[in-house]
Amino acid sequence: MSKIHITVYGAEQVCASCVGAPSSKDTYEWLQAALGRKYDTEVIIYEYVDIKNPPPVEKHQQFAERIIEKDLFYPVVFINDELVAEGIPRLKTIYRALDQYELPLQPAKK
Repeated sequence: MSKIHITVYGAEQVCASCVGAPSSKDTYEWLQAALGRKYDTEVIIYEYVDIKNPPPVEKHQQFAERIIEKDLFYPVVFINDELVAEGIPRLKTIYRALDQYELPLQPAKK
């Protein structure tokens, strides 16, 4: 099975329209924990991109610029190259997107 890349774009400061929501970094960490409870996450690679200081990777720099210019809600969550959530992500939406990849599930706890 090939690797699945989950990228979360965000900033330390909560987006203006998401006041009261967790920070992007908190969402990134929460997402890893939530996905780890449902899926065998050995095939998932997680990446956090700070939109105010993106790494020197062209696609990250371009998308960070787009978030700022277009005033998108963040965090923004991508699975591979598909945008699956913007603003406050919903687990059901992310699960639905991941289910397309037929990830192995965590074994049921007894």
